[in-house]
Amino acid sequence: MESAVLLDSAIVAYALGSPSTLQRECRALLGLVAEDRIRAYASVEMIQEVVHHRLRRTGDRQGAVADARDASTFLTLLNFDREVLDMALHLIERGPEIRGREAVHAATAVVYGIPTIVSTDRSFDGVPGLTRLQPSALL
Repeated sequence: MESAVLLDSAIVAYALGSPSTLQRECRALLGLVAEDRIRAYASVEMIQEVVHHRLRRTGDRQGAVADARDASTFLTLLNFDREVLDMALHLIERGPEIRGREAVHAATAVVYGIPTIVSTDRSFDGVPGLTRLQPSALL
């Protein structure tokens, strides 16, 4: 089994989205997670972001909730607490690259000691103590 990684919400969003190279990569990655070949974590905020994204894209409330529940069944969810909030605010303060939800995901990884985030988003690059990998790097 691979070492632990934190998944960005973009991985689930691409997997559920329109056909593309990224969709295939993200679906394959989530398949490895579901098969317990990769140990993957996510912030509870990531699940909320999946619901938000799916509602915005489809307008299907039941489907959006089902997608979020499905994602939460094979990911280990980590709490968004005061320590994560403080770290997220610190990350936002220190530079212009990371903001908002991305800062919460990065802070979750840092606080919980997970050194790798899987994301297509370059705003995670340069976060101290965190390495970003493209989904294809784990396939």
